[in-house]
Amino acid sequence: MKKPLLASAVAVAVACAAAISAPAYATGGNDDPPTASDPVTIATGLISPLSLEVDRQRVSYLSQNFAGLLTKVARDGTTSVLASAPGQEITAVSSRDDVVYYAQIAMDHSSGALFSVPAAGGTPTQVADLFAHESTANPDAVQSYGFQGVSDECAAQFPAPGPMSSPAFYSGIVDIHPYASLALNNAIFIADAGANAITRVNYDGTVSTVGVLPPQAPVTVTAEQLEPLGIPACAADYPYIAEPVPTDVEIGPDGWLYVTTLPGGPEDPSLGARGSVYKVNQKTGEVKLVATGFTTATGLAVDPAGTIYVAELFGGATGGQISVLAKGATTPTVLTAVPGPAAIEVRSNRLFVTTDALSETGGASLSLIEVN
Repeated sequence: MKKPLLASAVAVAVACAAAISAPAYATGGNDDPPTASDPVTIATGLISPLSLEVDRQRVSYLSQNFAGLLTKVARDGTTSVLASAPGQEITAVSSRDDVVYYAQIAMDHSSGALFSVPAAGGTPTQVADLFAHESTANPDAVQSYGFQGVSDECAAQFPAPGPMSSPAFYSGIVDIHPYASLALNNAIFIADAGANAITRVNYDGTVSTVGVLPPQAPVTVTAEQLEPLGIPACAADYPYIAEPVPTDVEIGPDGWLYVTTLPGGPEDPSLGARGSVYKVNQKTGEVKLVATGFTTATGLAVDPAGTIYVAELFGGATGGQISVLAKGATTPTVLTAVPGPAAIEVRSNRLFVTTDALSETGGASLSLIEVN
């Protein structure tokens, strides 16, 4: 059970007032880490742009999640609305063959579906019922989360389960939050932050599970760390296993799906920088850890050479950064500081990034960064 991402992120932003140390450089054999230009603003006035797609003509499509809008951004920065769902969340944007795909979900996660709409504009069409699959399959039901080994008496002191709280210990529950999508020739793949899984949607609308992300490695938490979270002190020093929370999915040159994950608990570094990048075999569902040590990894991009760029929403000392993994690297390298980056895409040597992404008043932007 997860907190709504925006509410969780805003709460964590307050907790991140202290400076955060950046990772050391380590590029797996590349002695010349890439450099980045200053961001150039393409479009402004956006609200919570948490998912992004950029086509080969460098036309961008992005979600304004909590405004319930799917927005098209032309190369000159002109914006237009392709879909609107007042009172719901629009997310998980991708495109293929002049068709844009996106997810539309209820704010309480009680329903969710994948839609398509022509890139030139038109009437949206439902492709698949994602909530129906999660309700039936519940892919992470076999996984255990929470404080392991606490007594029933301690568990009874926890707040009642709800949108902002979880029980002391629990198995994976029915929850849906498609956060990112990837439209390929054979299917559309979805990183679902509620299901903790990668889902496949065939173009005929059939839905299946590709792979389930593993639970976070156990951490122990002190009573002082638990207090501001409203968790009773009796849970201190017990192993805590958090959900993995996938936030993006891209295809690598090796044919594997690459996935970023949040740590499923406090997103600041108070329990360590526990965001990760995994790779998932789209045919077998095998999951391999690529790298960890990210702070709030909310998106990634993979270029044809296998270089991975990761948007860290709260990373770095100034509140946001983009990190890079050269092919074969296992430790992130800081590329550049960027305020509040959420979604990221790469085209040639250009990174397209949504910045100040948690603005609820139109303060977010779409920016372009040149990489050398």
